[in-house]
Amino acid sequence: MTPQVKENDQVTVQYEGRLENGEVFESSSDSAPMSFRIGEQMVLPSLERALIGMKVGQTRTISIPPEEGYGPRHEELVLNVKRNSFGERELQVGMVIAMNLEREGETHRLPAMITAIEGDEVKVDFNHPLAGQELFYTITVTAIK
Repeated sequence: MTPQVKENDQVTVQYEGRLENGEVFESSSDSAPMSFRIGEQMVLPSLERALIGMKVGQTRTISIPPEEGYGPRHEELVLNVKRNSFGERELQVGMVIAMNLEREGETHRLPAMITAIEGDEVKVDFNHPLAGQELFYTITVTAIK
């Protein structure tokens, strides 16, 4: 009997993650196949669930809604910050920087992407870059242990 992926198995997969418009946001061809243990939540839980029952060599394409991926976008996490808050640092749109964000009385150091620079205002987005996006993964199981 051919082994199938089950809870606690160590699996190795080739994968490609795409957005609805077809843009590839991550791929094992850019790095290496990914290995992880099912149940340890090293990947999105819906991706783990999709692997259950698959066999070596089998390929599957799944879609992951935002709620099961990186969550919805929150417009309140897009803020305008004064340019002088960054000191002399050279800023560019698309740059990701670590910033402090006050939330519910606590300070968190989080990555933020600069989305616009207009005069002395810099627009920064604390949302995960994939927040609000439906994700499409094509996964191929290459090993089960």
